[in-house]
Amino acid sequence: MPAKKSPSPKASKPKLSLSRVFAAPRALVFAAWTKPEHLKHWSAPHGFKIPTNEGELRPDGPWRAVMVMPDVTKLVLSGKYTKIIQDELLQFTHRWEGDPGPETLITVRFADAPGGGTRLKFEQTGFASAESRDGHGGGWKECFERLDVLLAKLRKKAA
Repeated sequence: MPAKKSPSPKASKPKLSLSRVFAAPRALVFAAWTKPEHLKHWSAPHGFKIPTNEGELRPDGPWRAVMVMPDVTKLVLSGKYTKIIQDELLQFTHRWEGDPGPETLITVRFADAPGGGTRLKFEQTGFASAESRDGHGGGWKECFERLDVLLAKLRKKAA
């Protein structure tokens, strides 16, 4: 009987990759990811509220947010910004406070898309399980739907 192979590091640490085009210029999409007045409108799944969203947008700068679920359960998440390139790249750690699970790393890349839009490439690494990755994937997809709505409002306001 052949010896069992141990799982590769890649297999043991599932990765979430999402890509989406937003009908808004890069500077506006980047601002939506970095300004608390915008983050509170989209950075949680449908039905959640974000009463607290604060941080220091600089390498090694901390950030912290409180999400309130529809049943009023509070979820607190935090991390540190690790790399920031204006309108191009945002990288930060992500951890659920009070949860012994791993801290993940989020990398968001912003690029021009045809028609004046922005192609966003999102990656989150370091999950403890595929189930955790998949749960985050569903949440981020809902966040991106909310971001799309916010960007449409901001573009209309600017016009």
